[in-house]
Amino acid sequence: MSLPETMQKSLEYWLVVVVARVLGWMPRRLARLFADGLAWGVYLAMGRLRHVGERNLQLAMPELPAEQRQQVLRGVYQHLGWQLVEFCHMPRYTRDNTKDHIRTEGLEHYLAAQALGRGVLVLTAHLGAWELSSFYHSLMGYPMGMVIRRLDNRRLDEFVNRIRCMHGNQVLHKDDFARGLLHAMHEGGTVGILMDTNMTPPQGEFVKFFGITACTASGLARVALKTGAAVLPGFMLWEPKEHKYVLHFGPQLHFTRNGEAEADVLAATQQCNDVLESWIRRYPDQWLWIHRRWKTRPAGEAPLY
Repeated sequence: MSLPETMQKSLEYWLVVVVARVLGWMPRRLARLFADGLAWGVYLAMGRLRHVGERNLQLAMPELPAEQRQQVLRGVYQHLGWQLVEFCHMPRYTRDNTKDHIRTEGLEHYLAAQALGRGVLVLTAHLGAWELSSFYHSLMGYPMGMVIRRLDNRRLDEFVNRIRCMHGNQVLHKDDFARGLLHAMHEGGTVGILMDTNMTPPQGEFVKFFGITACTASGLARVALKTGAAVLPGFMLWEPKEHKYVLHFGPQLHFTRNGEAEADVLAATQQCNDVLESWIRRYPDQWLWIHRRWKTRPAGEAPLY
């Protein structure tokens, strides 16, 4: 017999809170070792997700030998475990106690975009430690908005958002973000948009991603073309040689306007996908390959999964 929904959600909430408290209490190095073991267990236990990751890597990077694809996929789980540790430690983070393991690179690109005064859209993805990126940016004095999907468990959603917004960040929910996003741009604010998930029409447009047609969110391109907001890539990535997370900001993107509104949106959306792909190729074991990115197909095409 299944538990009543309210009891199930309550148990889910308290389980997450207890895990967050325990991992947050552990020294960071010990917590990462614990997360490594947890990630390996999840990798072995959740075969369906593992098969999705294998299929995605076959589609997107067929040139990689099978052994190397497995190494990439195992790295995905490890980095997810490490991000869990960072999230649990975030409530205790300050400028001083993060300076040895987190830094920013390319901040001048962000500051130049912000100085234009038309708002900033940060093009980002489920790459690296995406939860840490916006948090750390706000910790350094640059709060921003985040477009996210509400969690089905409302108490858990509130718990997670309290941590995300400790230093001035704001949450824009996907089910009603257009008004808030436009307002933020008119106010010269900054909003980060995760643009690498599978979409369905009419919210998504079909453009290429790793050479494969992918239904891609077009909202960032539409808002940027409408408002003149600056767009630049931003990712929090683990740099093995430094043993640090680095919040990278790339140069501002410039979209072409040819007078055909929908053609301009398609071209800008493709440009965003090209940028995302270039960063993922540099850090393949830090992207969320276990998401069915190419699930939505154009009419008449066979499914890929």
